Amino acid sequence: MKHIIWIALLTMSLTSFAQTKVGTVNNEYILSQMPEIVEVEEKLKVYSAQLDSTIQVKYQAYQVLVEEYNQKEEEGMNEVMKKIKQKEIIDLEEDLKKLQQNSSKMLQIQQEEYLRPLYTKIGTALEAIVKEEGFTQIFDENNSIIYIDPRFDLTLKVLDRLGIEVKQNADVLPEEDPGN
Repeated sequence: MKHIIWIALLTMSLTSFAQTKVGTVNNEYILSQMPEIVEVEEKLKVYSAQLDSTIQVKYQAYQVLVEEYNQKEEEGMNEVMKKIKQKEIIDLEEDLKKLQQNSSKMLQIQQEEYLRPLYTKIGTALEAIVKEEGFTQIFDENNSIIYIDPRFDLTLKVLDRLGIEVKQNADVLPEEDPGN
């Protein structure tokens, strides 16, 4: 009896597995091989240099302010002037820190903007292969799923089982396959 159950389970597993076709793709490797990446890297170098230049100008202004403060302190500044100059230095220091933090975020945003068309190109090619070869799931180099055949998405079924009515949003959830 146990053998019959194991055979039945094995048959069901193989049948289920036969319905799926899984693949992987290394987006970063594909990206590194695309000729357009050279232009993107050059644009990023130029943009980074512009950001660095802005930071350097701000840093030089900071250094000048500190030198002026030190010279005037030696000459004998009154307490009110000291506090004003110290506040100017602290404010400029904070601005410089914010500029450095923002520049790395801005560089990242710019990089994403430059790479978006390349990833779209990769995605279009991948989608064509998926349809041609019948893949049901595709994972990327980080083992994150980047494509799943909507027929295998159980989201709507789980919500239905939980008794939750969902207002269909085409951008978020796939159409439910009438065959499932």
